Amino acid sequence: MNRVTIRAIAADADVSPALVVHHFGSKEALRRECDAYVAATMRGDGADELADAEAGDASGLSRMLEAAAPVRRYLARAFLDGSPEAAALFDEIVDLADAWLAEGEREGRVRVTGHPRTRAVVYVTYLLAPLAFDDHVARVLGVEDLHDIDVTLRFSRVAIEMLTHGIFTDERALDAWDAVRKERES
Repeated sequence: MNRVTIRAIAADADVSPALVVHHFGSKEALRRECDAYVAATMRGDGADELADAEAGDASGLSRMLEAAAPVRRYLARAFLDGSPEAAALFDEIVDLADAWLAEGEREGRVRVTGHPRTRAVVYVTYLLAPLAFDDHVARVLGVEDLHDIDVTLRFSRVAIEMLTHGIFTDERALDAWDAVRKERES
């Protein structure tokens, strides 16, 4: 976002640059508003739709995923610019994920870990990776728009499957990591 001009933002929104300045005052203020919107979305907008989906109403999840497409596009660019605002937004998303995963542990729908904060960071990073690599992921999947609802359903279903069932069928990889850690501790 640091390299984008107010003129470009206004053109993308099909409004005048003066209107953007009138409503937000500056590009930085617009950025803060966008970050606040994304954080609010992460905090709970769509919670009713997700609850509907968990209760078997697929239309709720569909509405939530479609509404979140602009948020995914925004995140894809925001995290790559390295701004303090992007760092703060990432931290807030990790905090929200940490709380959500902890609640899942209490409810028995998330496996218990001895490293909850690390789990939250890995989980968020895992979910955001396709956004950071959206052009590459779209190219490899042979799709034009990674944020299209059908494409999102395709790759996110596989991600959820991997998170739910895992990839490995035994503990050889864990054993190898533990052996290296044990060797380094001695």
